[in-house]
Amino acid sequence: MKIGSIDNKPPIAPVAGDRKTNGSTQGAPDAARSGATVAISAEATALARDSGDGSFDAAKVDRISRSIQNGSFKPDAGAIADKLIANAQELLIRTYR
Repeated sequence: MKIGSIDNKPPIAPVAGDRKTNGSTQGAPDAARSGATVAISAEATALARDSGDGSFDAAKVDRISRSIQNGSFKPDAGAIADKLIANAQELLIRTYR
């Protein structure tokens, strides 16, 4: 179903560049000048630690991609369910600490 063209229609609200300023700078003051301190919670530290280094096994990804493409990929429903339950339990434990 085609709704219609949106070309050349004026915006409903002003575009961000259309704002007028009074010449003063807006936003937070420079952290070095304000003496602001930051505290990182234990939960944030744990999440950063558990997130890993972002690396992955490219060969494994390639093998799985090829098996999906040729129709031979068979997901293990039991393993998937076990991982989902383990992740849910971990989240619940973190929530109630």
